[in-house]
Amino acid sequence: MGLGRPRIDYDLHPTLPPLPDDPVVVTGLGMTTPQGGDATSSWSALLAGEPGAVPLDWARDLPVRIGAPLRVDPAGELDRVEARRWDRCQQVAVVAAREAWADAGAPDVPAERFGVVFGTGLGGGRTLLDQDRRLRERGADRVSPFAVTMLMPNGPAAAVSLALGARAGAHAPTSACASGAEAIAWALTMLRTGRADVVLAGGAEACLGELSLSTFARMGALSRRNDAARSASRPFDRARDGFVLAEGAGALVLERASHARARGARAYAVLAGAGMSSDAHDMTAPAPDGQVRAIQEALRTGCLDPHDITHVNAHAPGTQVGDRIEAAAVLSALGPHPLVTATKSVTGHCIGGAGAIEAAFTVLSVCHDVVPGTLNLDELDPEVKLEVVADGSRRVRMTAAISNSFGFGGHNVVLAFTKHP
Repeated sequence: MGLGRPRIDYDLHPTLPPLPDDPVVVTGLGMTTPQGGDATSSWSALLAGEPGAVPLDWARDLPVRIGAPLRVDPAGELDRVEARRWDRCQQVAVVAAREAWADAGAPDVPAERFGVVFGTGLGGGRTLLDQDRRLRERGADRVSPFAVTMLMPNGPAAAVSLALGARAGAHAPTSACASGAEAIAWALTMLRTGRADVVLAGGAEACLGELSLSTFARMGALSRRNDAARSASRPFDRARDGFVLAEGAGALVLERASHARARGARAYAVLAGAGMSSDAHDMTAPAPDGQVRAIQEALRTGCLDPHDITHVNAHAPGTQVGDRIEAAAVLSALGPHPLVTATKSVTGHCIGGAGAIEAAFTVLSVCHDVVPGTLNLDELDPEVKLEVVADGSRRVRMTAAISNSFGFGGHNVVLAFTKHP
């Protein structure tokens, strides 16, 4: 065991070159979540177990009346023109991206060597609904001329690239709840193939409204604990009944270690590997072998063994079927030894932003040798044969950790992070 090289048949993984002597490191983090308007407050609230779920006054007539809105309104963090021309999803993306960029020391990199990959699941859905309502109530001449650029799913990536001046590419993965994680995986490929020297990657979602609550509820995906919002999100718990819909965005600044070293930047952790697979099985029900393959590819591309993995930040939305299938996949790919946590128990499910937020949390776990506790885990599902950390965070000497993200449509993404030497 250990972090030795190499153990990969790279012919099977043509999109991701071998782990180089110059690894990709994380030099900046940014977040805006139901716990706080930045990474520091979000991380502190996660460790303190402060849930973001609250009753929603505007949802009183809906079957699900709870959600996890942002703690800080992103419009207040932007200038008036930006707030008016960007959908809320774009707003949160830029807020998180600017924080990550500042945290990385605002690297002095040529625009043509600076890339952006920013994903979303639902994108500008709020704009689409608002503008449709305006069209019907006030007429065609009252529709916003910015509606198309506000609702398009590449809007967050475009807004971030414009805000920070990135010209090496602005890519926009749209893979449901795996979007933010997939963005980070593609950023790794951009850096390993030399397409860019610095990449800002992440995911965003801000579509908490009547339609999104109603349709997820009709699917049976949401918790209906309307009278107990703070304890509604309970991944891996025997009595779980669905997730809490949330808003949020996460962003990571990634660069090769030599580039970071040359400019005197510090690194939180190494993005060692990434695994992506698709199920081709069902639009909503996951296939366990697809998740196993993604985990195995993250290990292979990171030159890691299963026993190197100290910690798993699970996708774990809190649905009966989803949590059990993921637990079985982790057990099959890694064995029972990693310490598992489900941070959605605190944040709720931020859909396209979830994978990036959880990746940032995993980076901080690796950096600080701590596994956040899983909230509301009163009785572990007997079918979950893993060690799920509950009752507060746990200190542990961290070697490597993975962050799992799985999305409707059969999208599976796993990111592997290791200690920075």
